[in-house]
Amino acid sequence: MEITRRSLAFGGMGLLAGAAATRSALAQDSFFGVGQGLEDFWLASDAYIFGYPLVTMEMTRRIITNVAEPVGTRGPMGHIIKLRQYPDASFRDVTAPNADTLYTTSFFDVGKEPWVLSIPDMKGRYFLMPMLDGWTTVFQVPGKRTTGTGAQTYAITGPGWKGKLPDGVKEYKSATNIVWLLGRIYCTGTPEDYAAVHKLQDECKLVPLSSYGKPYTPPAGKVDPSIDMKTAVREQVNRMDAVSYFKLLCELMKTNPPYAADASQLAKFARLGIVPGQDFDESKLKADFLKRVPELSFDRIMLQFKINKAIKDENGFAFTTKTGIYGTDYLMRALVTAIGLGANRPQDAVYPTSQKDAEGHKYNGAHKYVMRFPKGHLPPVEGFWSLTMYDSGYFFVNNPLNRYSISARQDLKENPDGSTDLYIQKDSPGKDKESNWLPAPAGDFILMLRMYWPQETDPSIINGTWTVPAAKKVV
Repeated sequence: MEITRRSLAFGGMGLLAGAAATRSALAQDSFFGVGQGLEDFWLASDAYIFGYPLVTMEMTRRIITNVAEPVGTRGPMGHIIKLRQYPDASFRDVTAPNADTLYTTSFFDVGKEPWVLSIPDMKGRYFLMPMLDGWTTVFQVPGKRTTGTGAQTYAITGPGWKGKLPDGVKEYKSATNIVWLLGRIYCTGTPEDYAAVHKLQDECKLVPLSSYGKPYTPPAGKVDPSIDMKTAVREQVNRMDAVSYFKLLCELMKTNPPYAADASQLAKFARLGIVPGQDFDESKLKADFLKRVPELSFDRIMLQFKINKAIKDENGFAFTTKTGIYGTDYLMRALVTAIGLGANRPQDAVYPTSQKDAEGHKYNGAHKYVMRFPKGHLPPVEGFWSLTMYDSGYFFVNNPLNRYSISARQDLKENPDGSTDLYIQKDSPGKDKESNWLPAPAGDFILMLRMYWPQETDPSIINGTWTVPAAKKVV
C-alpha cells in the first residue's frame, strides 16, 4: 500500500521509444484519417489516465469486500478490518507490508446516508485515520498530527447530503460515494502493546447515521463468485479492454462525480462519449481505435518515473512528496494509484525506496552495506521512522532475529563521534552491533525508509533540506 519503485522496470528509454513508435504507426493507419483520428486517440488515452484511479479504487473495493465476514486483510462493506499483528516472512497477501502500525480499515458507501466514525482516546499514541474518496484524494486525516489523540467522532457525508448531525459529531464531506478508511495505529509489537492496540481497535466504531447511538451489528457481506480474488488488482485493471473500462468509468462517475476543477478536461472527453452521469456511448469511437488505448496509456503513466520532476532520486532512494492531493495532475494521480494505492499526504508520511546502492548496483546479500546518519541527522520526524528490508518481491525476509525493519525502537548504538551506522547485511555484524543490524536475504533486496509525520521545519525531507544518506557497500 506504500509508494515504491517496484514498477521502475516499466520505465526508461524503451517506453519513450515505444510511445514514439506507436504515435508514428497510428499516424500512418488509414482508419484514423487525417489528423482527427490521431487526436481522438490521444484524447482517449487522456481519458483512460484520468479515470485510472476511480476504476482501480472500485476494483480494489470489490476484491477487499467480497467476503461474508472480516478475514485477514478483507472485510464486507461497512465492517472495520483490524489487523491484529505484524506479518512475518510467510505473508504474501499485500506487497510492501509494514511492521510499525496495525491497519484499521474499511470501505463504506455514503450514497444513501452518512456513516459515523468514533475514535477512542488514544492516550497520546501516534495514529492516523486517512479517508480517501473514489478518486484517491485523501480528503481528511484525523490523527495525532491534525486532531490530537483525544476521543473524537466524525460523520462522513456524501456529495449530495444535507442535514443535521448529532451534537459532538463533526462533518467530513466526501466528494464521492466510495470512501476508504485506511487507519494506522502505532504499535511496538510486544505482547503488551499488541493487547493495548487491540483494545483501541475494538473501541473504534463505524455505523450508519441512522444507527448512531443505538446497538448496531454490521450485516454479513454477500460473496460474488464471479469476482477474481486471486489476480492482482492492477493486473485486472490493465487487462480490461477499452470499451469495458470506459463503460465502468462512466457508470462509476454517476455516484462518484469528478471535481469542479475537472470541468475543462471533461468537456473534451464528451466528444468520445464519456460524460459524467451518462452511460458510455461507444458509438463515438471505433473498435479498432480503442484496442490500442489501455497498453499505451499505462506506458504513459509509468513513464512518469523518468520524466516527472516531482519524482526525486537522492542517493539511490526514490520518493515523491506529491501524494494524497493531486489537483489536476492526472498523470501523477494515476502513477501513485498504479504503484502505491492508498498513499498518504506527505505531511503524514514519505516513503523513500531504494533498489540500488550509492554506485547504482542492485543490493545483494553477497555484500555488506552501511547507512551512516551523521550526529543529529537521524530521519527528522514528529512521529516515527523505520528502515524496512524486503526481498526482490517486496516481502519480508526470514532471519534469525525475526527483524523486518529497524528503527529507534532497537536502542540504536551511536559511534564515538555521535553518528549512527545501520548494518545492512545477511550475517550478524557481531553481538556488539546487532542492535543496529538490519538482516538481508542471500539474494537481491530492496530498502524502504518510512517517515511518519516528517518534520516540516529545517531539516526536512519535504522542503529538501534533509537528504536520505546512501547505503554504501563495504569494500
